[in-house]
Amino acid sequence: MIALFSPQFMLLSNITQFSPMFYLTGFPGLDTIEHWIFIPFFLMYLVAISGNCFILIVIKTNPRLHRPMYYLLSFLAFTDLGLSVSTLPTTMGIFWFKSHGIYFVACQIQMFCIHSFSFMESSVLLIMSFDRFLAICHPLRYSVIITSQRVIRAGLAVIFRGPVALVPLVLLLKSFPYCGPRVLSHSFCLHQEVIHLACTDTTFNNLYGLAVVVFTMMLDLVLIALSYGVILHTVARLASQEEQLRAFQTCTSHLCAVLIFFVPMVGLSLVHRFGKHVPLAVHLLMANVYLFVPPMLNPIIYSIKTKEIRHIISKLLGLKNVSTKSWS
Repeated sequence: MIALFSPQFMLLSNITQFSPMFYLTGFPGLDTIEHWIFIPFFLMYLVAISGNCFILIVIKTNPRLHRPMYYLLSFLAFTDLGLSVSTLPTTMGIFWFKSHGIYFVACQIQMFCIHSFSFMESSVLLIMSFDRFLAICHPLRYSVIITSQRVIRAGLAVIFRGPVALVPLVLLLKSFPYCGPRVLSHSFCLHQEVIHLACTDTTFNNLYGLAVVVFTMMLDLVLIALSYGVILHTVARLASQEEQLRAFQTCTSHLCAVLIFFVPMVGLSLVHRFGKHVPLAVHLLMANVYLFVPPMLNPIIYSIKTKEIRHIISKLLGLKNVSTKSWS
């Protein structure tokens, strides 16, 4: 690894103001066991990319799955795939080539992709919660309201909400001067970190970034929570415990996806905003869990809980199809 203040790194950093070089720390203090850390990261990437590609291919090639709930699942798989691919170049570059330097333009593109796909995933989870809300609370109107065309249109509209709002936030970073050692603590670029390296007033960026998060991801979380509040109230009014269990089981996969995405996201936001004295290891752990775990677990959860996809997996593996309960 290039020493932080070595002549090589200082030479890379001593370039024009318009294209500064940043240093991705990656995994500080763990240089001696990086080859062991590589194994779980490689497996997470392998599962995330192959699993989400498998779900997209299965839905695309099976006409029986061309239904609203599977279109939503394909949206989720697409955002998870994009999130994994966004962090892949720099993270694997550190492991394989000990490459810690990244130019500003590349860093700008990466942070835009990471945050965009995060906002997309939040939006998709919101639409899926509305789908579950209608399926349980208004089952007779479900097929009338939730049609394939409406799902695709709503999905595309809501998905591009976050990236459009991010454009000025990311572009403004280019106008800032960056002083001192341009060191980022992760193996990828995040807006929260890059903005702290600017040696000028960044009040607008901070307030605008906070507003974007509040009116996208936080608003999505509130609406999802309200949807589940109504769902739980409806399920509690069902006559038998068996009906209650059957109705709630249709939400388990989506609820798991919501928890594994929003819990680390809220934790990471709190740590970056208020955790100035929190150990660096906590920052690294929260960021890695937030970006790597949901894309890995979502295809596993939905492959296990989705009857049709599990049936296809059983056929591919030559196993007998096990009777399953409903989709979730």
